[in-house]
Amino acid sequence: MAFSFEVLKADASGARRGRLTTPHGPIETPFFLPVGTAATVKGLRQESLEELGAEIILTNTYHLYLRPGHELIRKLGGLHKFMSWPHAILTDSGGYQVFSLADLRKVTAEGVRFRSHLDGSEHLLTPEKAVEIQLALGSDVAMVLDECIETPAPRAAAESAVRRTTAWARRSRASFLDYGKSDGNIAQLQFGIVQGATFTDLRRESVRQLLELDFPGYAVGGLAVGESHALTCEMTGEVSALLPEDRPRYLMGVGRPEQLADYVALGIDMMDCVLPTRAARHACLYTSEGRVLIKNARYAGDERPIDERCSCSVCRRYTRAYLRHLFAAGELTAAILATHHNVHFYLDMMRRIREAIEFGNLTAFSSEMCARYTG
Repeated sequence: MAFSFEVLKADASGARRGRLTTPHGPIETPFFLPVGTAATVKGLRQESLEELGAEIILTNTYHLYLRPGHELIRKLGGLHKFMSWPHAILTDSGGYQVFSLADLRKVTAEGVRFRSHLDGSEHLLTPEKAVEIQLALGSDVAMVLDECIETPAPRAAAESAVRRTTAWARRSRASFLDYGKSDGNIAQLQFGIVQGATFTDLRRESVRQLLELDFPGYAVGGLAVGESHALTCEMTGEVSALLPEDRPRYLMGVGRPEQLADYVALGIDMMDCVLPTRAARHACLYTSEGRVLIKNARYAGDERPIDERCSCSVCRRYTRAYLRHLFAAGELTAAILATHHNVHFYLDMMRRIREAIEFGNLTAFSSEMCARYTG
């Protein structure tokens, strides 16, 4: 099965309903990627992810490069076989993780020299190396190495990051295409990443430069890192409006439940975030009526499910009282059950968003979610 992307329907809001086809199956868009940083979505077996209807997950180049190593994964048949996941996989380039090391890394035109957070060993991550690692992993969608900077950022720093991101994207694209010439069997899409911090003109310039490289998909990076939701939407809208209609658009690292429909209305097709799994481990559950902080004493005798409108297997079987007890007792099962529910909530919300696009009522759906989570 070859790669393809098609827009099946557009909503008056600007949202797109489509399908991204990969060698590991089709993915209905817009979609949310559960984050499985080290080749596992924390707290969930692959069987559970399949039960939840996940069609694609995200794993991370930086972490898999350091442990167990991309060459070992290649020898073991690639990432899909290694983690026993027959569906699609997107790999982040590792750029965000490397740049978050702060005192442990040095950025140059060549790449990023950093020390491993595991054992202190020194490594050099270049655009070409990021391509090599992701090809060895065999992911379906691979991200180029970009320069991530903090927000708010001085304009000079943002300008420099755009220049470097474009230069690295050019090297990444050339390296990827060279591999394709030597091995015509490469089954991977490579996405470019738009930077520019919160400067509208720099975002536009970053898009213009990346379009010249003709990537099959484009991501919006460097957002949802501390700026307001309104500003995230403003920057995303500026970028999305300039991207080709026939290519998938990926907003990286978002978002909260009440924000997802806003991004979709801006023409975004793909999103990822650690929030559903991280919140679950901290006893925060997402429901159709808002957040439930399950450790609260008020739930000690609550015989209701987490969400009475939810059809997930956790809500069909367990009570809030039991979940609270598990967290209070420090049981591992607490995080497992909470994660299962939260991931179901996000994936089901995306299903409902796709349905809303089909019926042309995404705006009403978004308003309802915002009222429940911010009211």
